[in-house]
Amino acid sequence: MTLLNAPAYNERKEHLKNVILISSASGFALLVLLTLAGFLLGHGWLFSNLPAEHRVSQFFNALEAKDYNKAYGIYNHDADWQQHPEKYKDYPEKRFQEDWTTDSDLGGPITAHHIDISKTDGSGTFGTGIIVAAHVSVAGKPRPDPIFMYYLKKSGELTYPAPHILEY
Repeated sequence: MTLLNAPAYNERKEHLKNVILISSASGFALLVLLTLAGFLLGHGWLFSNLPAEHRVSQFFNALEAKDYNKAYGIYNHDADWQQHPEKYKDYPEKRFQEDWTTDSDLGGPITAHHIDISKTDGSGTFGTGIIVAAHVSVAGKPRPDPIFMYYLKKSGELTYPAPHILEY
């Protein structure tokens, strides 16, 4: 092919190339932005820790509503825990209720909460759990220090206190 017999200019094909190029660049830029935003805002890369934060928020909502059976089910990631309470004989529901009300190291029952930040923790590339920091109000008074819940990725269970505290 020489310059004299070059193919005819195809405007539609060139337009399609430009649309694909701009779409790809925009998609990549959006992916980078979401990845960094999730990390910088404290919710994990690409906001991957949001499900754990939501679970902890559900747990605190149940405690605030004084629905300790539901909160115990969320804590153990077993909504049907009442069908097999012997599975939880090491930490029975009665002891759980005492720990989150009268014998609480928090100073009483939780009346309000706000999830602040979360960080992946543990071994492996993506960690074995997620530490979730929350500010809570106890008996109507806000606590100055946050509390840290630990979400186990493998089982979906929650533990308190978390193995580490977060600096933020």
